[in-house]
Amino acid sequence: MGKALIIGCGGVASVAIHKCCQNSDVFTEICIASRTKSKCDALKAKLDGGATKITTAQVNADNVDELITLIETVKPDVVLNLALPYQDLTIMDACLATKTNYVDTANYEPIDTAKFEYKWQWDYHERFEKAGITALLGSGFDPGVTGVFSAYAMKHQFDEINYIDILDANAGDHGYPFATNFNPEINIREVSANGSYWEEGEWIETKPMEIKRVYNFPEIGEKDMYLLHHEELESLGQNIKGIKRIRFFMTFGESYLTHLKCLENVGMTSIEPIEFDGKMIVPLQFLAAVLPDPSTLGPRTKGKTNIGCIFRGKKDGQDKTYYLYNVCDHQKCYQEVGSQAISYTTGVPAMIGAMMVMTGEWQKPGVYNIEEFDPDPFMEALNKWGLPWQESFDPELVD
Repeated sequence: MGKALIIGCGGVASVAIHKCCQNSDVFTEICIASRTKSKCDALKAKLDGGATKITTAQVNADNVDELITLIETVKPDVVLNLALPYQDLTIMDACLATKTNYVDTANYEPIDTAKFEYKWQWDYHERFEKAGITALLGSGFDPGVTGVFSAYAMKHQFDEINYIDILDANAGDHGYPFATNFNPEINIREVSANGSYWEEGEWIETKPMEIKRVYNFPEIGEKDMYLLHHEELESLGQNIKGIKRIRFFMTFGESYLTHLKCLENVGMTSIEPIEFDGKMIVPLQFLAAVLPDPSTLGPRTKGKTNIGCIFRGKKDGQDKTYYLYNVCDHQKCYQEVGSQAISYTTGVPAMIGAMMVMTGEWQKPGVYNIEEFDPDPFMEALNKWGLPWQESFDPELVD
């Protein structure tokens, strides 16, 4: 049916590429591009022989001209950005210049400021609209599936949704004293930043890890979870009718938090460059280089994830609660695609989002968040492609 250019070749990209090859009726051809072409070639060697034609390319995603040249050479129907969030805008610029549809999984984050929000990408709306191309933002799990869940709940279960609690639990054990399940630099920046939540149209800011709750997750059990700032709160606050408050919670074990606090105390999580041995280095980038590579955690990670949304609102004048969630098994993910569940739960929705745009199921010129499209075909695809969802009408609530 069509051709996708996939930029990035880390853990999430590997899952998305595996899934594109499983879905060869839609993805008849893919090009994998990364700064390190050998990684692309190694993945191509694993997957070659199937119905999807795979090519590879080298590209510096910080360089708009290189990206434009690559897109003009490949001529894809969609660019799936699975590089770093620092590179969202250069890739969007290249898509504008070549009039190519764009999909990503995480919003733009300036490399020199631990701050992520949608304003930079939303500013592209009119230009994408005039170019007649679609930009789909945040087609991962959170953001991503959590937005689709919200749109689905709004469409089928509620007249208005007043409260959303997004709960992200990872009960996986990789055996290391300290490691991150996705890009260490992005992960630690996210966790060590101030928390915040959306209430009555404004942000309420909290100190890092200030708000803690214990929740009994289906198939996982009781876990400590902490309130974080997360990007989908910003878009859901604007796009879901009746919202009074949205919060995001993520689980962390004691070992992780103890190590993180120690690293913060000695300055290793700083993004301010320092001079060392005659060179300028960023402590957090150095730390990321010495921590275990998230892509190597798959074979040793056991347990499950549970990510979902608890909704409270009204239907036909009555109060209603509704819980939509997915449970994913680390070992099963590794057996299928060679990656643990954290990469899997982001990589599968990335493929689905690209499929929605490429098939025309979701296509309208401009820049849109995932909850602004009809959720039904995406929800069907989640069940088909490895992330089946479950629902409960009597969930335990978060106080």
